[in-house]
Amino acid sequence: MTDSAKPTLMVIDGHSLAYRAFFALPVENFTTKDNQHTNAIYGFLSMLVNLLKAEKPTHLAIAFDTSRHSFRTDEYAEYKATRSETPQEFRGQIPLLQDCLAAMSIPVLTKETVEADDILATLAAQGADQGYDVLVVSGDRDTIQLVTDDVTLLYPSVQGVSQLKRYDPAAVQERYGVRPEQYPDIAALVGETSDNLPGVPKVGEKTAVKWLTQFGTLDELLERADEIKGVVGGNLREHIDDVRRNRRLNRLLRDVELPVGPSELAVAPIDAQAVRDIFARLEFRTLLPRVFEATNAEEPHEDPAMQVVVPGADQLDAHALEEWIATHDGESALVLSLVGSELQRIGIASGDDLVEADWNDSVRDAVRDWLESETPVVMHDAKPQVKALASAGIRLGGLAYDTSLAGWLLRPSFPDKSLADLVDRYLGEKLPEADPSQLVPETEGATPAQLAWFIRRTADALRDDLPDGVAAVLNDIELPSLLTLADMELAGVAVSHEKLASFSAELGQRAERIAQEAFAIIGREVNLGSPKQLQEVLFEDLALPKTRKTKTGYSTDAAVLADLQESNPHPFLDLLLQHREATKLRQIIESLDAAIRDDRRIHTTYVQTGSQTGRLSSTDPNLQNIPVRTEESRRIRSAFEVGDGYETLLTADYSQIEMRIMAHLSGDAGLIEAFNSGEDLHRFIGARVFGVDPAEVTPAMRTKVKAMSYGLVYGLSAFGLSKQLRIEQSEAKQLMLEYFARFGAVRDYLRASVLAAKEVGYTETIFGRRRPFPDLTSPNRVLRENAERAALNAPIQGSAADIMKIALFRIHADLRQRELRSRVLLQIHDELVVEVAEGEWDATEEIVRTRMGGAAELSVPLDVQVGRGDNWNDAAH
Repeated sequence: MTDSAKPTLMVIDGHSLAYRAFFALPVENFTTKDNQHTNAIYGFLSMLVNLLKAEKPTHLAIAFDTSRHSFRTDEYAEYKATRSETPQEFRGQIPLLQDCLAAMSIPVLTKETVEADDILATLAAQGADQGYDVLVVSGDRDTIQLVTDDVTLLYPSVQGVSQLKRYDPAAVQERYGVRPEQYPDIAALVGETSDNLPGVPKVGEKTAVKWLTQFGTLDELLERADEIKGVVGGNLREHIDDVRRNRRLNRLLRDVELPVGPSELAVAPIDAQAVRDIFARLEFRTLLPRVFEATNAEEPHEDPAMQVVVPGADQLDAHALEEWIATHDGESALVLSLVGSELQRIGIASGDDLVEADWNDSVRDAVRDWLESETPVVMHDAKPQVKALASAGIRLGGLAYDTSLAGWLLRPSFPDKSLADLVDRYLGEKLPEADPSQLVPETEGATPAQLAWFIRRTADALRDDLPDGVAAVLNDIELPSLLTLADMELAGVAVSHEKLASFSAELGQRAERIAQEAFAIIGREVNLGSPKQLQEVLFEDLALPKTRKTKTGYSTDAAVLADLQESNPHPFLDLLLQHREATKLRQIIESLDAAIRDDRRIHTTYVQTGSQTGRLSSTDPNLQNIPVRTEESRRIRSAFEVGDGYETLLTADYSQIEMRIMAHLSGDAGLIEAFNSGEDLHRFIGARVFGVDPAEVTPAMRTKVKAMSYGLVYGLSAFGLSKQLRIEQSEAKQLMLEYFARFGAVRDYLRASVLAAKEVGYTETIFGRRRPFPDLTSPNRVLRENAERAALNAPIQGSAADIMKIALFRIHADLRQRELRSRVLLQIHDELVVEVAEGEWDATEEIVRTRMGGAAELSVPLDVQVGRGDNWNDAAH
């Protein structure tokens, strides 16, 4: 058999390479929304993808250690005993990595009492004997002994796992001066610090190689140790037992009993959907296509099961389209293709009957009545299309389903982002798409009517999967909210460029002044935005305690430096934090200023599918990141003004809505009494926790119980509470005990909600919105505890989001129904901003208070606070 015809067996040391990847990639850059660190997983998979593309193995396996215990620790308890504790950020990544490998159909091998290297050695020996070219991928130098003419070692370079050094017998001889099988003899003499195997004092690699060259073998050297002169000879004779022990321990086993052999490790096709799912969960967006390419799974539509014959669409003029609509009175799927925000074509699918037309004035007139009627239509990502219709003078009247929203409600943790994703998942088909990278695409994409055909069928599949309660959230909350948000985005909000520009200039001057003060302290100018230069100033020049270690040194991120300033205050550090705050604020202001359009208004885009709890987010620009309750936030909000032709702004928000929902869900008599009494909530709670009259509750007491109340909703521990309040952990623990002694139903509810979620796999809001938590039963403790904390809050925060949306679209509907010009402009966190037309204040305020106060029937009242002013800040209450 020629070498080119020989199969290639690749065996990889999973733990070794994952650990190296962990230190090669900055941990802070690889964290999911659920606070799961993923840098080791990402680095390992990136290396694996490169290996698969470069080496094209025909057979593959990855070995992992089961624990630090092995037959080697049985013989020598100190073996690897000096290795540092596994970093907290690394914990939990190996099980997730193994989940990724399972989705990729790559065998994972482990065995108690032996190490991964022993598994590699056994497979390498078997593979060489059975005629394979063997590639061993490991960062453990003990594997050098495996190198032969048939076994090549790929060893990571100092740059991490992205570059691998190729060791064949000649390369080992060149690097170490001995044959591969002799490398363990060198290690036995020199010792191995990482394994805690002490060597012969004053004997380095050069001396060991010289001795082995002189005597031929380690055994011969030890037999003739008396011939070695000088201090090193004496050291050798004194440590012969250590050398022999080292050699026993670094010899890799080649006869481990394994459940599979090389022939059973043939590379198998990946489970493409399982890979998509786990990568979505880990938020590996750019890595997914690389895996598909490396595993030849990049073209899933080549699977005959995914092929489908797409009906053609009739191209109609306005008259024919009007006649077609008159004969189709059931539900249809609708697609309006846009270029920017301009309508280009309309496509409609009713069953397998597809029609489409270019959008023009005649077509607009032909479809106006149909679109404005209550005839049900199904769409995907309807909001931009609804806005385009509104700009053309048409209000869509029969939106019955949005597949984008339905897919998100079904899978809020990692929603399918596009129609192609939904078609793939729920129909098992490939949506025809043109390649955007090709000037002349080889494949035509689906036309608007064909897209509508896919949307209709996807909607049917989603309806089958969507539980009744979740379907009610779609129909009764999300779809009405979509139509309301479309109008809000079109309306926009008036913003003063002059105010923003003035404040930005002030912040620029403030940042420059702070910088000069900081430079005066250290005696030189540095780039305050450069982590490398800051590390030098903070940890070398100023000798401040070192922070968390990263790939590029020690962390200089804002949260870490704030903690450092708390524990080790320094004038330079204080100025640095002030400079960062001023710079950050200026960036926010500049993004707002750049978003002001020619009508002097900002038209943000609300994202309904941007969170797992149902809360809205906004983009272009992001209005959610404007600071709250600071002098700077007031300056920014003062630039949001009442527009021309309107009289004033009205702001309205809920007071303590999450705590009110907590009272309702827990049924705690004490909390319910607090809200129904009308007394200050935190003063009421403080009086009971500390055993004093409400009048005797001090500001410090109130602060503590407020932190406690809101912290419980987010799974705050005694440690977290102590850190937040800057008190001893014992005091925080006692505070929690006192709290639960008075409000025991809160504790019982929180415990019961997590237990219930573990049983059914999801949490549920008051209105039926579900959030799945598969990790509640995970054997991975880090994942499980993260899920438990999130599950505590999901029903409360989700219910708050539902209540705000219900209030929002009901206010919007009432204003329209009563033919008022006043309109809702913004929904930020728990606050609404309404632009009130002249003479409409009383009617608008009454609508807002009624609809917000009556958005849900709780056991405690929903308290609504309303303010009025010429700008957002003045309207605060």
